[in-house]
Amino acid sequence: MINSIRKKVDFLVIGSGVAGLSYALKVAQYGKVCIVTKANKEESNTKYAQGGIAAVLTGEKSKENHIQDTIDCGAGVNNKEIVEIVVREAAERMEELIAYGTNFDKKEDGDFDLAKEGGHSEHRIFHHKDITGWEIERALLAQVEANENIEILDHFFALDLITQHHLGEKITRKTEGIQVFGVYVLNINTGKVESILSKMTLMASGGAGQVYAKTTNPTIATGDGIAMAYRAKAQVADMEFVQFHPTSLYEPEAGGTSFLISEAVRGFGAILRDRNGEQFMLKYDQRGSLAPRDIVARAIDNEMKISGDDFVYLDCRHLEKEGLIAHFPNIYNKCLSIGIDITKDLIPVVPAAHYICGGIKVNEFGQTTLKSLLAVGECACTGLHGANRLASNSLLEAIVFAHRAAQVAAEQVDQIEYQENVPEWNDDGTEAPEEMILITQSWKEVKSIMFNYVGIVRSELRIKRALDRLTIIYHETEELYARTTVSVKLNELRNVINVAYLIIKFAADRKESIGLHYTLDDKKKLINA
Repeated sequence: MINSIRKKVDFLVIGSGVAGLSYALKVAQYGKVCIVTKANKEESNTKYAQGGIAAVLTGEKSKENHIQDTIDCGAGVNNKEIVEIVVREAAERMEELIAYGTNFDKKEDGDFDLAKEGGHSEHRIFHHKDITGWEIERALLAQVEANENIEILDHFFALDLITQHHLGEKITRKTEGIQVFGVYVLNINTGKVESILSKMTLMASGGAGQVYAKTTNPTIATGDGIAMAYRAKAQVADMEFVQFHPTSLYEPEAGGTSFLISEAVRGFGAILRDRNGEQFMLKYDQRGSLAPRDIVARAIDNEMKISGDDFVYLDCRHLEKEGLIAHFPNIYNKCLSIGIDITKDLIPVVPAAHYICGGIKVNEFGQTTLKSLLAVGECACTGLHGANRLASNSLLEAIVFAHRAAQVAAEQVDQIEYQENVPEWNDDGTEAPEEMILITQSWKEVKSIMFNYVGIVRSELRIKRALDRLTIIYHETEELYARTTVSVKLNELRNVINVAYLIIKFAADRKESIGLHYTLDDKKKLINA
């Protein structure tokens, strides 16, 4: 039976962050574009990026330094060719963002007010106060909404990529020529499953921080794109490298999502201290509080284990008050709302899951191992970050690869035909879930398992225990999925489990400590490497 509710577009975009919006603007001149997003159109990880976007506009030496800083931070696991592409194409992409109406902070003399963050050897971070992501998202959305060739469907949840599997063909990871024909989506407002057929599909679904019990990511970051692509038999890479941001605000009553205290605050001069007011980072790295994130997160984790405390402190009290508030008004107001004046009080901070360096494997043009499927942004693994992401490189990566993916999509779109024989979504024999607690409790268990066993510090024993526990939850969830109608929460749980499994399997295969993967079984114990 052919689905009676279907849409046909030239370019389908899953996700409305900087990657998806940038790509949509570029391909709109070549055909009709549909952006699908599961929440409000402005809700994405982009929106929550505080620090900024790292970019060098001029100067060969400065570009070389940015390349080297990226590779040093990534522990040399990076793809150097990709690093050079991203750094050297930054200037043109930044000019486009500015032309779109993005406002980056400037000094009184009119020059850009460039910041410095952990792992950077120079001031090269463009920012808009401490809400840079929000500002970029605002500017891009304004351009998208003014473009008649772009349609945004918000509150549409992408369920599965449509491939030959849905046409009745047997597909394995060794099958050649797997092609993506579109996506099944759940219309959250109607509860109906619809299909969107496309010639080219871009996965720009963002990150997966909600796999962990503590994360700086919004609730939407459930790894949907990585999970969908993996189920469709796309290759993934580097999933063991999960970055924990060292400084999220310690708020035990806030639940799983933690407020980010931007690395730019340390770049501005803030210092990490223990319960006795002592600086401790110099014990771990000569760069102190501005060491790369993996080193700082492990150091804080170690200090907390030694002291038994639930947090350490970030000290801004010595910084110039007016400048601090002017640069970080969002952070100042948030802390003030819970009784902390950052100009007078120490800020309690704790590491939280922040960014996944792995994802859907792509080449230098954002092409995945599946035909007609591109991937850009945090859900993609380009090779830029290696074993650890250099601060503020993610937004840059997104705009550079959105441009490159758009070039490929524009070249290929006219060579692709729609697949007309896509069947209707099959939910025969399913019923509405009787107990939501079955879903919510499983999700809590997954998040706890991942945070405690496959977090900042790992071991073979912890990883094995995580896999054993996750396997039970996986089978329970698949049984529940088979007998109940689709819902956002159930599908997010499936996606979280898929991503958790990939992180565990990649972590199990990585025997040495490198970058964000730190194992107690590596006798070298490289806490400061």
